[in-house]
Amino acid sequence: MMTSPKPSSGPVPASAGIGLRFPHHRAVAETAPAIAWLEVHTENYVGGGPSVSTLEAIRRDYPISCHGVGLSLGSAEGIEKRHLARIGDVIERFEPGLVSEHLSWSVSGGTYLADLLPLPMTEEALDIVCRNVETVQDRLKRRILVENPSSYLRYRHSTIPEAEFIAAVAGRTGCGILCDVNNIYVSAHNHGWDARAYLAALPAEAVGEIHLAGHSARRLENGRTILIDDHGSRVIPEVWALYEAALQRFGPVPSLIEWDTNVPALDVLLDEAAGAAARLTAFGKENGNADAA
Repeated sequence: MMTSPKPSSGPVPASAGIGLRFPHHRAVAETAPAIAWLEVHTENYVGGGPSVSTLEAIRRDYPISCHGVGLSLGSAEGIEKRHLARIGDVIERFEPGLVSEHLSWSVSGGTYLADLLPLPMTEEALDIVCRNVETVQDRLKRRILVENPSSYLRYRHSTIPEAEFIAAVAGRTGCGILCDVNNIYVSAHNHGWDARAYLAALPAEAVGEIHLAGHSARRLENGRTILIDDHGSRVIPEVWALYEAALQRFGPVPSLIEWDTNVPALDVLLDEAAGAAARLTAFGKENGNADAA
């Protein structure tokens, strides 16, 4: 369990945080654990009820980040205006330090699909994503971060490497990048990419947050193993090593432990966050900045 003093609310610091999920609402509200910041899924708070009031109370003591899963930045139909309005209301209500969304699509013909689906990496798709990101940023009146996806298939007609695609989105729209290190590790394994080359292709100045999570492995009938980004276990050593490489590339940025399935006790998440905090501290000391934790 982390032992540093609990911070007050405000901007999200370049420290380790955890994803706040419903099973831990009461524990966080009642015990006020020593964690630097919290991230919530934006769509969980578009209505009223106890969860909203609980987050309002927690927000007074912790910086928060809002992480979206439903804006569908890759939809050729554009951003659904009613959903964007609801998201805008949440952002205005809680005033998070960071706002992020996935590089994916999940809406077709007004129907929301239960997944974050991959995009073809083409010039046409790039134009669509940039247009949608600009729409979101104009409505929210702030820069958002766009997260690199985990993927299990590639389109044959893709022409742009994924890291270059997301770098182009950031360059054209002024958005930032949420670098999910576990997603890079998963996709690199599944597609035969070089994970560190992926990191090197991202513009360091655009990276505003890092995600860390666990994943599972599934063996296919042909003997091949694919990795599944299920956020249901601890971060593995290889992903921690990639995180350390990301710190060398991007410097200290807010770093989050995600855990969405098989959600454990709060102390387990805090212990994982302590691992990220220790690496941030080590990076700071190596680079003459003892406050980088």
